[in-house]
Amino acid sequence: MAKEKTEGEGAVAVEDQPAAVDQGGAAGQAGQQRQQPVQLQVDDSDAMALYANFCRVTGSPEELIIDFGLNPQPIGVPKDPIQVKQRIIVNFYTAKRLLAALQMSVHRHEQVFGVLETDIQKRLRVQQQ
Repeated sequence: MAKEKTEGEGAVAVEDQPAAVDQGGAAGQAGQQRQQPVQLQVDDSDAMALYANFCRVTGSPEELIIDFGLNPQPIGVPKDPIQVKQRIIVNFYTAKRLLAALQMSVHRHEQVFGVLETDIQKRLRVQQQ
């Protein structure tokens, strides 16, 4: 997996290409392989940043479909359908690298700011009347 620090603090790039492998040459023994670091250049000048608080993952045996949208009513069951605004389709190799990058980023965040509670009911504060 190729990873690169990008301009964002702690950002990780995920690439779907194998890292360069050194076959050992005359000095190395047969069968030994060593991965060399890969430096990726990422041009994100045309990237569009959009916010999503909803994610749905579906797929087939060959690829995953990740839909992102905005739920205007994040507490309870939404009255209106959630509109999916972005869809990313990846193969399972890229999905696994993405999973590792996300886990690493969330782990770093939790080390600094504390554990993230994903159950919104546990995060809500009850107002006393």
